[in-house]
Parts: sequence; C-alpha cells; structure tokens
Amino acid sequence: MIIEKTTIQDLVIVTPSVFEDSRGFFFEAYNQAKFRKNGINYQFIQDNQSFSTRGVIRGLHLQVNPFAQAKLVRVLEGEILDVAVDLRKNSPTYGEHFNVVLSAENKKQLMVPHGFAHGFSVLSETASVLYKVDQLYHKESERGIRFDDPTLAIDWQLLPEEVIVSEKDLILPGFNDIDWEF
Repeated sequence: MIIEKTTIQDLVIVTPSVFEDSRGFFFEAYNQAKFRKNGINYQFIQDNQSFSTRGVIRGLHLQVNPFAQAKLVRVLEGEILDVAVDLRKNSPTYGEHFNVVLSAENKKQLMVPHGFAHGFSVLSETASVLYKVDQLYHKESERGIRFDDPTLAIDWQLLPEEVIVSEKDLILPGFNDIDWEF
C-alpha cells in the first residue's frame, strides 16, 4: 500500500498493492494498522455507496463540527474526478482544492480528512463510488458549496451541457458566502 501526500496537508492518495494472476486480482482496500502507521487515525463506522451516470456532479458536501466526517473514497466501477476543498481557516491552503481521477482500473483512493468539502464528477458512462466515513450522517450539520463557484473555479472535466446536478446542490451557497469554519 502506497500512501502519497498531496499539495494539501493531511489530504492523501492511497494506492493499494494489487496481486494479479490468471484468476483476477486481490488487494487490501483498507488496513487500519497500515493507515495508523502512516498517521491516518480515523475509526470508520459506516460505508456509503452511490451510483451515477456520466455528467453527474455530487457536491461539494460536508458536515460541520462536531459531526464533521472524514471520508475514504474509492470507485468500484467506472471513473470519477474526485475533489476536496480545504476549509480549515488556519491552513496555509485554505480555499484551495485538489482533484484526482479515481477509477475501478487504477484502484486509487482519496483520504479526505475533517475540514474539507468533498465532491466528484462522473467521467465514465456510469460509476459506483464507495466511501467510508468516521461519523454518522447528521442532517442539521450538513453544509455545502456550489459546484460552479467562481472563486474555487473547479474544472470538473465535463462539458457544460453534460453537467447533471441535484436541485439541492444548485441552491448551495458560494465559497465567499459560507459562515462556518473548522
């Protein structure tokens, strides 16, 4: 298992060691001891899964303290552009975002710690996304930022006419209008 630092502190890409033979492949998607050895100390308590078609953008979502969620995101089928935005006011990368292509083929995962908004766009015809969380869903703590916020200027790698966004996500505030912090 390779744990790779990104340009944003505490946000890491996890690439499993894959063992392939004529039967197929095997890999450890999660190993608590290996994560802890690398300073990733979350206690995951729930797995969530979504299925989406090409052009769907889910996010940018988060929960505020004390119900903030860390997420370990991976793709079971298809390909997504996974995006995390640093919302930790005391961070030198506050307001910056990072993205990585996660796919069933590359088997990479993104470890999104507390203090980040998270979202993804579906780049393949369909995608099944699985993510572990360390906190249960808490409706009153749910927040978000508009996917097309001009301050963040995220390139979702989709054509404008391909984009499919929920009504709920279309009414989220812009980055400069958020009034919560970590």
